Amino acid sequence: MKKFEEKTIQSQPIYSGKVISLKVDDVSLPNGETGKREIINHPGAVAVIAITDNKILLVEQYRKALERSIVEIPAGKLEKGEEPIVTARRELEEETGYTSDHFEFVQAFATSPGFADEIIHIYVAEKLKKLEIPVDLDEDEFVELMEVSLEEAEAMVADGRIYDAKTAFAILWLKLKMNI
Repeated sequence: MKKFEEKTIQSQPIYSGKVISLKVDDVSLPNGETGKREIINHPGAVAVIAITDNKILLVEQYRKALERSIVEIPAGKLEKGEEPIVTARRELEEETGYTSDHFEFVQAFATSPGFADEIIHIYVAEKLKKLEIPVDLDEDEFVELMEVSLEEAEAMVADGRIYDAKTAFAILWLKLKMNI
């Protein structure tokens, strides 16, 4: 048994959508009691720390769940059966108009482990090349490309324009690892 493991007694599907599904699990707790867990299943995602000419490529987009625009590193969800590196290249091309042959895996982590199983895979892409023919964004996606220095990105974390964990992680990682 894993430390503090909660065994599922029963699982009740609540909703299944295009991106997520929601279920409520009855679980036995480590102390012998029972509890309920509301769990979101998500296919996973990928994000790219894109570096060109000692600048970081970011995108600004509106996030309905937050009711505001935020600045982020390029990212998107994994398609069924898709390898994360394939998603990384696709999202970089769609959201920035750049591509690269130099992707390196950085880390994967849980985004909201208290209620969701989403894992995000972070890559760094360097030696970027502008696409001759830009790739179209998803039909419901609207982004504005930004090219900023590490110092400018840090200021965006401080003033709240960068508001999500994956991008804050990317900025910290760059500061610690890359010295750009």
